[in-house]
Amino acid sequence: MALTKSDIVAAVHELGFTKKKSVDIIETLLEIIKNSLEKNEDVLISGFGKFCVKAKNKRRGRNPATGEDLILRERRVITFKCSGKLRKKINGSF
Repeated sequence: MALTKSDIVAAVHELGFTKKKSVDIIETLLEIIKNSLEKNEDVLISGFGKFCVKAKNKRRGRNPATGEDLILRERRVITFKCSGKLRKKINGSF
């Protein structure tokens, strides 16, 4: 099961914040991250990972349903690279 925004709000609420304040904290944090990515700035969260915006060039693609060839437009995508600490925590101590 995926961790949802409401799960995160509930976890912050358990730290002693009011429910309203918990929602405000999480919403503000997510807005800061979204605004930074929108400005093409990387978001580095020490011990967690790095969100980056990468440019994708125009390229040829294919519609898998119809087999029709088409051109995919240029676009920006968000990538995430986890930190070494997070990777070790996920994989345990092998």
